[in-house]
Amino acid sequence: MRILVDADACPVKEIIVETAKKYDLSVIMFCDTSHMIYDGYSETIVVDKGADSVDIALANRITKGDIAVTNDYGLASLILARGAKPLGASGLIYTAENIDKLLFVRHISREVRKAKKGRTKGVPPRSAKDDENFRKSLIKLIESGLA
Repeated sequence: MRILVDADACPVKEIIVETAKKYDLSVIMFCDTSHMIYDGYSETIVVDKGADSVDIALANRITKGDIAVTNDYGLASLILARGAKPLGASGLIYTAENIDKLLFVRHISREVRKAKKGRTKGVPPRSAKDDENFRKSLIKLIESGLA
């Protein structure tokens, strides 16, 4: 089991590394050339800038049983299809039961913005509760994979 991270805008990189060290798990951070990530623990894979280049690189390296951290529902869907466990930065564990609804809401929001018929709410400010939820969910996924 490894932890792969869609790291370009990931707000929980430190929590991931801290937790991975406790469980002796490897971490691979994926980012494009506009980001520099070095934490002394993780492997970093840098890809060219481009639409979905980080997502494609991560999806191509994920294997069954891995954990992937992303807020991208499309990437989460690919990760699920590969038998891995996707996790959002606020602690949401993506599952076969919730991914279709999330993708549908994303689609509808995009259509509303495109038609300029309304505004959709942005992401609320990050809180300490989000960090705690993420930490708990990450540990839950790790421990379920170790059992």
